[in-house]
Amino acid sequence: MKITVVPAQVTTVEDRIMGSLGFSQMLLLVCPVFISALLFAGLPPFMEGAWYKYVLIGVLTVLCCILAIRIKGKIVALWLVTILRYNLRPKYYLFNKNTVSYREMYAQSSEADDRASNEKSDAREHHHLPKLALPDKARVLAAIENPASKLRFETTKKGGIHVRLTEIEEQNI
Repeated sequence: MKITVVPAQVTTVEDRIMGSLGFSQMLLLVCPVFISALLFAGLPPFMEGAWYKYVLIGVLTVLCCILAIRIKGKIVALWLVTILRYNLRPKYYLFNKNTVSYREMYAQSSEADDRASNEKSDAREHHHLPKLALPDKARVLAAIENPASKLRFETTKKGGIHVRLTEIEEQNI
């Protein structure tokens, strides 16, 4: 028996059940039979023939046969689903992250606002790092360029970065 490997990209291959008909086509062609039986038994006059029953059954059969036709490798029903999804999607996408809709409104006191503004100003002050003097800059650059310093950059789960320098010998310059 010959065994072949199917590439991962080929995942939309439809199996043929009978002749060149796939599962979805067979389902579309069998549905009118069961639906016709339900219509024939469920609509008045019950279990007897009437012209409107035959018209409904004929229209349903023609519609399902048209939906089962294959065009460019896809059945007409799938083409209709694709077109309907495209036409029913929103035409414009508007997004404003500053909107207040669907948010809970909390009443804040003026003291809480003052504390929050003070905390924000304190946080901004802590982010300013002092500038190094020229000799200190030279010492840091020499330590980074030294292969014995084993410079490592490590990232945290939240996106932070840690710089690690190990085995640095103090050098007198």
